[in-house]
Parts: sequence; structure tokens; C-alpha cells
Amino acid sequence: MTTLTSSPMTNLYDVLDVDPASSPEVIRAAWRAAVADLDPTDRRFRVYNQAAEVLLDPERRSAYDVAERRRTGRSETAASLLARRQRTPTDGVPAWLIVALAVVTAILLGYVGVTLTQPSDASVANDSDAAQAAAEQAIVPVLSYDARDLAASEARATAVMTSSEQEQYRRLFAVIRQNAPRTGTVVRAQYVASGVVRTGTDQVDVLVFVNQRTTNHQHPKVPVVYKSQVTVTMVRVDGRWLVDGLHTNSDGS
Repeated sequence: MTTLTSSPMTNLYDVLDVDPASSPEVIRAAWRAAVADLDPTDRRFRVYNQAAEVLLDPERRSAYDVAERRRTGRSETAASLLARRQRTPTDGVPAWLIVALAVVTAILLGYVGVTLTQPSDASVANDSDAAQAAAEQAIVPVLSYDARDLAASEARATAVMTSSEQEQYRRLFAVIRQNAPRTGTVVRAQYVASGVVRTGTDQVDVLVFVNQRTTNHQHPKVPVVYKSQVTVTMVRVDGRWLVDGLHTNSDGS
């Protein structure tokens, strides 16, 4: 599993070349553009992943912003405050209602703080590591199949998926069942590297780099290799981390 590190003095917004007031969508787009053409073994790949992992997590981003302002001795600029204000959906809401909601929220948060134990940073990190490891293991059967034994291929893939993802996968696999025996296609996925993109309660997004080696009747001996970047959404179900979504961007080579 890839360990993501960077210098503690590095400004993560500068790493991704985004403004501190940028929305998660802008940050995610900048990160994807930054790693798109990089080899997973490139040091910059690890640094970009680490920056995205922090800045795409609301709690970690907030804590980072506070620490960065303390380190640099700067306060938020007026533009930054305005940008944050523009992203806050309170325009047109009466002031008395905002105050009332703030009071109710404070009471509820106080109650929750007494009755519930918030997960520690260590437990969140452990969850991320477990989800990342599960994604690395799951991606191989999910992106592999053998025309000579499609039933076994499908069973191995669905065993690591949630029930909703199984339904989508089976619809796709129905097409494979129609074509693979005719073409004699065998796809063998090989895990290359991974990095955590976003963490949350019982859900972790993991970017996984995979090489898919494909043989068929046209290429029976020398496989065609497809280099894939797959964002895998992992969710925890009954103590197991399972695949609940896939977004793939592949390039043949």
C-alpha cells in the first residue's frame, strides 16, 4: 500500500495550484489533472495524493487551514471570507431564524458530545488503511474475467461488492457473457499503486492504478495492456469494506 508523504512546510493549496477558497469540485479537478500523466512511482504523484486527501476531507481541511494560518501568521483574506460566505446557503434567510437554528444546533451538539464518542484521528486513519487495502485486493477480480469460466469470474467479482453494485456489475457482465466466448477474451488485472482520495464515516474513495492485460483470438500470445485509473468507492458493510462504486479512465498502450 502506498504511503503518502510531503514536507510539513508545503502549502497544500500551492501543491495543487488552487486558491484556499476553492470548492471541493475545483480541488478534485485540479488533483485529477495533476496526476493524470504521472507514473505512480513518481514522487509528485504521492505528494498530489496527500494534498488531495487532506483538502477533500472537510474536517482535515479545516484543521489544516487553522494550522497554516498559525504557522504563517496570516488571517483569511477578505476574498477568502467572501468566497466562503458565498458558499453558505443563508442568503435570504431571516436573521432571527439563523440565530434560532444556531441555538438549537448548539444544544444538539452539546447533547451529542455527551452521549456519543467521536472517532479519533487514529481510528479514521485505521479505517482508511483498511479500506485502501480492501480496494487493492478487490480491484483485481472486479476488472478481470476469463471467457473459459465466466461464472467463476463473476462470482469472484461480486463477492467483494455491495448488493447495489452487484446489480450494476451483472448488467455489464451480461454483455461480456455474450461476447467473450466468441472472442476468447481473457482479462487479467494487475494492481500497481493506490492512494486515498477522500475519507468519511464508513466510506472511503481510493484511486487505484491497474494494468489490464488482455488476450483474445486476435492477440493470443502477446497481450494488449490497458493502463487504468479507477476511483473505487469503498463502504463498510457488517465490518467488511466492499466496492460500492467505480469510475474508470483507461488508456490502451
